[in-house]
Amino acid sequence: MKVILKENIDDLGIMGSVVSVANGYGRNYLIPKDLAVEANPKNIKRFEHEKKIILKKAENVKNTADKLAVKISSIKLIIEVNAGEDDKLFGSVTTRDIAEAISKQGVEVDKRKIVIPDEQIKRLGTYDVLVKVHPEVTAKVSLEVCPARKEE
Repeated sequence: MKVILKENIDDLGIMGSVVSVANGYGRNYLIPKDLAVEANPKNIKRFEHEKKIILKKAENVKNTADKLAVKISSIKLIIEVNAGEDDKLFGSVTTRDIAEAISKQGVEVDKRKIVIPDEQIKRLGTYDVLVKVHPEVTAKVSLEVCPARKEE
């Protein structure tokens, strides 16, 4: 089945492209969720007319993502954790921990959009963490993992 994408979809294509998908995926997921329309002659003609509007919308979304990426990149995160010998952590710093730390700075980020370059953070130190704000825009956040202060 051929469909015209109305939104950018990871691993499938960008907005406005005509792609081939399995019949069930198109009919049961993409079309009901208004992510795509069937690529028949009528829809293709209508879509060519609406393409300028959609491209403008995509440009606005990307510009917003660029602004958010600049804001996220300016954030310096400090996460305090319990550590033992040789600066090893008791556990690890997860994407959930990073998302919570970013939200405390006033920016909401989905934990699934955070990419930790080193499989897991299991030691104290400074790390660069990537946040995928948009399929074409990625922000880099500086993360410092330091030992928790002991209260006396």
